[in-house]
Amino acid sequence: MKLVRGIYMRGGTSKGVYFHAKDLPANPALRDRVILDIYGSPDLTQIDGLGGANVLTSKTAIIARSARPDADVDYTFGQVMINEPLVDYRINCGNISAGVGPFAIDEGLVPAVEPLTRVRIFNTNTQRVIIAEVPVKNGRAEIAGDYHIDGVPGTGARILLDFAATGGTLGKGLLPTGQARETLTIDGLGTFEISVVDAANPSVFVKGADLGLQGTEPFEDILNNQSVWDKADRIRGTVGVRLGMYPDLDSFLRINPTMPFCILVFPPIDYTDFVDGRAISPGSYDIKGIIRFAGAVHRAYSGTGSVCTAVAAQIEGTVANAVCGEAARSAAVVRIGHPSGIMNVDIRVERDGQEYRILRAAYGRTARRIMEGYIYLKPWADDASMLSL
Repeated sequence: MKLVRGIYMRGGTSKGVYFHAKDLPANPALRDRVILDIYGSPDLTQIDGLGGANVLTSKTAIIARSARPDADVDYTFGQVMINEPLVDYRINCGNISAGVGPFAIDEGLVPAVEPLTRVRIFNTNTQRVIIAEVPVKNGRAEIAGDYHIDGVPGTGARILLDFAATGGTLGKGLLPTGQARETLTIDGLGTFEISVVDAANPSVFVKGADLGLQGTEPFEDILNNQSVWDKADRIRGTVGVRLGMYPDLDSFLRINPTMPFCILVFPPIDYTDFVDGRAISPGSYDIKGIIRFAGAVHRAYSGTGSVCTAVAAQIEGTVANAVCGEAARSAAVVRIGHPSGIMNVDIRVERDGQEYRILRAAYGRTARRIMEGYIYLKPWADDASMLSL
């Protein structure tokens, strides 16, 4: 049977198989068939593969040494859809990004420099460079440490990711519609105040209250409120069509892809962390967010979503800016409350006339290698001519 080498890793609050690009077929269609086979997609249980039947555990990273002068490695993120035969490459994942630096060091793509190795990562999805600072010990990425991120048990070595260069991934600036806030009308649903911000990944911000949530509800109740998520999908789909990403809303809803995010935002309020029942007080964070993407709700907070939220909080007039605590609008750190706790983003946004520019957008993650080895493909791959395409 045909074998493919892969490294199973957790990056932040996500996990998946990290591949060397050279170990996958060069033909994109065949490459995606191999990846879907490895994950067991499409199937809601992903029972016949390595996928975890959850959008956070159905992700992949494809990595190669870079020929670019401003990067050490090229990295392509893929969201492996669970119920569709599709690997979605339209966005990046900030959590999976956390594993790219350690992978590059441990796999010999970047020289290990103690105590900290700086890895320049060119993300092919967004055509932007991310800087990762990875602790190194004895020539390998350090795993042990005392840094904790909400949504992951225990602690690990802190990896710092700076997304300052990831503004305007669509080539239309941080405000791709040209407005900080606008009114969106959707047939059958009414009108909504939204902000479309493109930092790390394009996202649509809307007040949770406008979709019928206060933010204090038990998270399981929020997850099961399909009416809210149907509205969120139509909002983000309508914006996606307006931005030229999809031909029409029907095709968007049929695939329900990852981009753009719909981020529901709330002012600081009392709520309960759904992982361990911890009380989160309004004084401990600046803005609460819940992210909808790919037909699912993020149970913690995405790295790219955190960057976009922090940037939006500091752009005057956006929905996020309106609901966040006043101090966050110019603070060096924006604290984001999310279903699993709190995430901090070091942020600095500069305004020049009507334009905004990101000077810093960095956050800490942890990552670790869980398993490495060879993955068996299904019998269709036994035909050697298939994998040589």
